[in-house]
Amino acid sequence: MIVVMGATGATGNALLHSLLALGTPVRALTRTPHKPIPGITGGRQKPVEVQYADATDPRSLHTAFKGASQLFLAMANSPAQVELETRVIDIAAHTGIGHIVKVSAPAAEPDSPVAISRGHHAVEEHLRASGLTHTVLRPYAFMQNLLRLAPTVTQGGVILGTTGDAPCNYIDCRDIGDVAAAALTSPGIAGGTYTLTGPEAVSYPELASRLTTLTGNQVRYVDLTPDELRDNLIHNAHMPVWLADHVTEIQQLAIARPEAPTTTVIDILGRPPRTLDAFLHEHHSPFRR
Repeated sequence: MIVVMGATGATGNALLHSLLALGTPVRALTRTPHKPIPGITGGRQKPVEVQYADATDPRSLHTAFKGASQLFLAMANSPAQVELETRVIDIAAHTGIGHIVKVSAPAAEPDSPVAISRGHHAVEEHLRASGLTHTVLRPYAFMQNLLRLAPTVTQGGVILGTTGDAPCNYIDCRDIGDVAAAALTSPGIAGGTYTLTGPEAVSYPELASRLTTLTGNQVRYVDLTPDELRDNLIHNAHMPVWLADHVTEIQQLAIARPEAPTTTVIDILGRPPRTLDAFLHEHHSPFRR
């Protein structure tokens, strides 16, 4: 039995689809078991065991992990992430889970300029110290998160950022799910640390150009200073301060450490990762005025 935390999130949901396609026994964990899991419950998919679990509720984790042999650990970034994920790891070890696949982040280093990445490093270290077999996935920016740019694209024809013309790596969450499924079902892959990207790194100016071609409407990139972007995210996008700091930090990291694609997805899956153009064509509607 494989337990999937974050079953309603982008990567967890993608993993559920991948595991179902493989016919693997899976238990989906969610804090809202009464609500349908996108594309999984309430449709024609094979039935999935859905169970309540909350990382702030240790008792629920003990119950949810009972009888499972592997765990997929993906949680939304937050200031409490290190505390919550280390708790999950400890309870998993106590209940007999033998292998954890953790979604981490690039630049997960103790001195990373990105605070969230420093937190992921701390969790990775705790996972290593646990003695459990573990696989670490370090995906770059999710293509699905580009949909958050749609309001400024449709309302003002602009993309706001602070990356200049630095190239940025993107990856489709469905590819992350497929790699995670491989790590959970193929012993030869388990135990590694994998940096995941799509097939190309694309700058914001190039992204604006592609959206212009796709939608037929002019889209331009407006380069802001880090402080300007941070203030815009807080006051106009209504982000909490810690998240605005995170977005600004990862965009600045793309300048400090130029990004380039890896071959990890094709090496593991035997097929190339999904392209950014394919994703934009598939999800073009939100970007159209």
